[in-house]
Amino acid sequence: MKAERGLPIGRMAELGRVSRSGFYRFDDGAGPGPDPHMDLRDSIQRIALEWPSYGRPRITAELRRQGWTVNPKLVYRLMREDNLLCVRKRKFVVTTDSNHPRRVYPNLAPGMILTAADPMWRADITYIRLREEFVFLAVMLDAYSRRVIGWALDRTMEDELTLTALRMALACRTVQPGLVHHSDRGSQYASHDYTDLLKTHGIDISMSRKGNPWDNAACESFMKTLKYEEVLRNEYRDLAGARASIREFLEKVYNEKRLHSALGYLPPALRPTPPLIVRMSFRLVIPWRVALPQSPPPLHQPGSSML
Repeated sequence: MKAERGLPIGRMAELGRVSRSGFYRFDDGAGPGPDPHMDLRDSIQRIALEWPSYGRPRITAELRRQGWTVNPKLVYRLMREDNLLCVRKRKFVVTTDSNHPRRVYPNLAPGMILTAADPMWRADITYIRLREEFVFLAVMLDAYSRRVIGWALDRTMEDELTLTALRMALACRTVQPGLVHHSDRGSQYASHDYTDLLKTHGIDISMSRKGNPWDNAACESFMKTLKYEEVLRNEYRDLAGARASIREFLEKVYNEKRLHSALGYLPPALRPTPPLIVRMSFRLVIPWRVALPQSPPPLHQPGSSML
């Protein structure tokens, strides 16, 4: 579109039913010009390269942590133009076997308010596929900070798998009074050795309702993160290789670096503990032996002079 016979650009845009900005954007005579977002694109691509599973919210949060003042809509547009949007997620197999004769404990999680580290530990199991076999991973999370505090990887889902993860958590954390251990109803968590170890350390036992994954949703969410950001990005040759790679992800990446949406886009290691709020009340106590006057004395006695 060219301006001829002195026709103003605003009138041409009106006649062509396009916006003035659209006219300038698609003007054939205009040169390509430099990309005003080149530095921002570079930062986005660096983040996406390090964190391939990050979507627009986490990349926006990471940019702001790096000092950028940026709009999420702009980040989404640049990611779409550079083909950096995340792949679609897939579902996985359930590993819980609750059909066993062992004792099942009540669900204590709904009534708990998490205000500091170690009020509740959450535990779960998932499977991981190697080149020629399946192995199983048991994890223990601090419910407040979402930090991984214990884990174990082995070829079977025997009781020793979950016991190893629990022993790691007990070795690196201090058991606080009233600590609750929450898990599903799997036979590994209901075993006598496992529950006896919890009771020995004074830990209360809590289990999810049957067939209700929402009761342990935090662990379910962690397992999905592990699959999307670590397992599906690697092809483990054997158990030793899987153990080394998963250890690096859990202890160095997830705990120390990865931004967690439920924590205000902070890594679990940086989750602050809120200050303790102490509510104090005062009450006036008057000894019963002290007699209080029924009414105040008069300001002026009859017959007295006032100075």
